[in-house]
Amino acid sequence: MSFTKFVGADKMSTAYQELLVQMFTSTLVAAKPDRANARTMGLTAEAWVYSTLGLRGYGAPDRVLNAPTNEALIDPWIAHLTSLGVTFQLGATLTELQVASERISGARVATDTGTTTVTADHCVLAVPVERAVPLLNAGILAIDPGLAGLQKLTTDWMNGIMLYLTQPLQLSKGHVTYPGQPWALTSINQTQFWKADFAATYGDGTVKDCYSLDLSAWDKPSVLYGKAAKECTPTEIIAEIKEQLRRSIPLGAVALPDSIVSSSFIDPAIMAVGTSSVADDEPLLINEPGSWANRPEATTGVPNLYLASDYVRADINLATMEAANEAGRKVTNAIIDNSGGTEAHAELFTLYQPPEFAPISADDDVNDPSLKRRACRAGATGCGAALASGPALGCRGWVWGG
Repeated sequence: MSFTKFVGADKMSTAYQELLVQMFTSTLVAAKPDRANARTMGLTAEAWVYSTLGLRGYGAPDRVLNAPTNEALIDPWIAHLTSLGVTFQLGATLTELQVASERISGARVATDTGTTTVTADHCVLAVPVERAVPLLNAGILAIDPGLAGLQKLTTDWMNGIMLYLTQPLQLSKGHVTYPGQPWALTSINQTQFWKADFAATYGDGTVKDCYSLDLSAWDKPSVLYGKAAKECTPTEIIAEIKEQLRRSIPLGAVALPDSIVSSSFIDPAIMAVGTSSVADDEPLLINEPGSWANRPEATTGVPNLYLASDYVRADINLATMEAANEAGRKVTNAIIDNSGGTEAHAELFTLYQPPEFAPISADDDVNDPSLKRRACRAGATGCGAALASGPALGCRGWVWGG
């Protein structure tokens, strides 16, 4: 069932719905409570509580990067993989997976100079679900019909907007949510966490803060124009966001005047903004009720095809980098096993469950015959990990990531 139904939101007050249902889901997991399933939301809520209590070594419940994502995470990771012998082929688009003798025999890849066929011992498909579905052709589905379930998975829009300010707007040392506002906005002031001097390092020196926001409800009417975000022009989107912020923060118009907004930036994944052709090129996977049955494991019925993405079954059961990483670890282990390798397996982790609750859960299972426990073994994604194993195993590994 949906999280909204599970917590009985329709029977509760508006404040309950805004603060304990909508704000919780939009802030914690950028999901809509009426679309997300109760199990996913419940597991995430448990993990957040246990992390806050310091149980099982989770650490702080809310942690952020100390630099822009490229500087803090992506560039160092690329450098590390390159040092292990990984070669990145940029500007290449996977267009087809070819099948012969019930295996992936080749992959058609398009570049600026033409199309070529790539062959590999192991193929790791590490792209989002909306990219994976067109690649799972009839030949692949004939070998593993269960992969057709990916067509039933759904996505939604959740994209970023940035306001660059000439003076800091310190709302909170962490994430901020804005209950009661229609576009499900959340924000964070980046510069308070970044190790470099923002003004001296980025831009022309006049910008002192990056006010980074997520917009998770692109289909709700706005307060200024009465239009959904996906119907607004870029100028209207920014004006609407500023208005919703001002209605939420103390002394809104005074704290956030137009004079301190130097510029703005809308995620380029929102294409053709302000036109009837507007589309989101990078939507977010939504774990709707019943979706677990349509999600695959990291290994497939095709012996040399592996899946590494956030839609793969994972113990964390949420569309996150952690879930993707878990899938990647499972792929890595499968490649080691299928190659006859002796390398140590990547470690897999499970969400913490207090042992004190085990007898209660067991009693619940015994006394509720309608409940069928399903052990959730998960796969996840970490294309780099799988590919990094390749040279050590003496095999050729290809990973297509998006």
